[in-house]
Order: sequence, then C-alpha cells, then structure tokens
Amino acid sequence: MQSPRPVTLKALAQELGLNASTVSRVLKDPTDESGRWASPGTAARILELADQRGYRRNPHAASLRTARSNMIGVIVPRLQDYVLATIYEGIDQAASARGYFTMVSNSLDDEDARRVKVERLLEQRVDGLIFGDARFDQMSVFEELDRRDFPHVLVSRRVPNQVSVTCDDVRGGQLMADHLWDQGRRTFGVIAGRAGTSTSHDRTGGFVDRLRERGVPETDIRVVHGGFDTAAGRIAADELLSRGDAPEAIFATNDFAAIGALGALQARGMRIPDDVALCGYNDTPLAAGVNLTSVGSPMHEMGVRGLELLCEMLGGARPESELLTPTLVIRASTA
Repeated sequence: MQSPRPVTLKALAQELGLNASTVSRVLKDPTDESGRWASPGTAARILELADQRGYRRNPHAASLRTARSNMIGVIVPRLQDYVLATIYEGIDQAASARGYFTMVSNSLDDEDARRVKVERLLEQRVDGLIFGDARFDQMSVFEELDRRDFPHVLVSRRVPNQVSVTCDDVRGGQLMADHLWDQGRRTFGVIAGRAGTSTSHDRTGGFVDRLRERGVPETDIRVVHGGFDTAAGRIAADELLSRGDAPEAIFATNDFAAIGALGALQARGMRIPDDVALCGYNDTPLAAGVNLTSVGSPMHEMGVRGLELLCEMLGGARPESELLTPTLVIRASTA
C-alpha cells in the first residue's frame, strides 16, 4: 500500500483560495504579529489548515529558492582527537540552535586531502566552512576561498589574514613558564608539537620568550617538534632525554603528548615531579585523571564562537578574529 502523497504549498493555497506566496510567508513566519503577510484571521486559517493536512515544509525546495542549503562544512585534522571533537560539539550545538546542519570530515593535516574535502563540501552546497586544521605552510585553500569570497572561519589554529577563533596560546605558554619558574625549575624541555601550526608556534613561543625574559640561557631550553599525539610525545621525550642530563621540567604543548612523555620518563625510573616536572596543554579529562598540570583552553566555547562568527559572515558582516582566555590548572605533576 502506497503512503499518501505529502500535501503541497500550492494545494493549500488552492483550498484556501489564497495566493501561494501569501501562504508561504505565513508558514515561514507563523509568529509574525504585524500583519505584514495576512490579517490575523487569514493567518489563523492558513495555520489551522496546514496542521489539519499535515503540511511539512520542503527544505530542499526552500533552499533552492533562497540559495541557502542551511549546511555548514567542518574540516578537522582528526575527529578522534579529543580537543577537535569538543570544538566540533560546540560548532554543532550552535549550528543546531540556528537551524543549520553540520557535515564534518578529516583532512589528516594533509593539504591535498583538505583541498579534496573542500571541493566535495562545496559540491554539497554548504553555506560556509569551518576549519580546525589550518597551517602556516598550507595556505592555498584559504587564499582560493578568499578569491571566491566564500565564507569560512578557522578554529583552534590561526593563520595570517584569516578570521579565526583560538585560545590565546601565547599567553598560555607564558602562564606555564611562570608557574615552572616559581616552582624553582631552571632547565627546560619543550615538546612543541607539529611544526607549521599556530598551536605549536604560539604555545612554544610564549613559553620560551617568557623564560628568556627571566634570564634563562638558550642552552637550558631544549625544543623538539613532532606530533600532538601520545606516540609522538614519547618519541619527542626520548629525544630530549638523549641530549644529556634530563631537564628539570618538560612542557608539552598538548596533553596527549605529555602522556607519551610520562611513559618515557617512567621507563627510565624518573619520578614526577621530584626528578622532572611535567605539564601539558588543553586540560583534557585525561590530564585530570593522571594529575597532570595543564593550561585549560575553552574548547567548546571556541566551537560556538566559530559558528557564530561564520553566521555573521553569512549575514554580510566582516567579523574580527577572537582570542579566548587560557587558564592554568595546577596538579601534582609540577607542584
């Protein structure tokens, strides 16, 4: 048995003896009390009949008329990453509150993959894009979107001349440097994360520059780059520890890299924080679970504000980039 065909806007208008545009406007804005589209009595008739006939608005047809799909594309390095997943939750929550649907895809931090994902999302007629995988050395996609005047916002990472919502990572690095100095630490290792990303550049830069302001010589600050995950953190820690005496403190620019470093230190029988103070960044639940000192970044808020700035762009505005405030969370790994 076939399901009854859905009632159309045109059928409603014919039954009511009204113009289809009048019916459409009332159904699109049923809370309008100004009488712009119809008198209160006519509007009530339209709404009552639409309810009786089980009318449902066709979002695809509506998007064709308005040239909007109400879809937002989101590209992240890896959605399995807790930080990016939390940011995406903020994006999706804010999008749903504004009637948008989000589509998320992984780029694996690869420029070619990012370009393919962007084109696929554009084929789906997304209204705008949000990126969590921006890199200083991979700018061509953003420059192309600028040439197309296509709305897009960056979150988590920033690059020059692009609207972004990020944590004030320079300030976060400074907070950690001040804390470790106040704890009496005088030699330092930095697990700086992936080169070419603002999260690596800004967190490491804020940390190192503050230590130099304190008079720490460059020879007492060792910096190793790698990834942001646990395996990369362990490899970086092994490299730091192979360069001579262990530093008195190790700052990892990501909590998961710090957990990897913790494994390397424990394998050598080192005590935390007696032998080496250890700290991370982002204050994920895992950091609390292992008593890791960390810099908290407002991940969920970052996603919400990213979507809100994109909505401002879709409305014709040109918003400014935003830096959100980091917080220092001190635990037993440094205290």
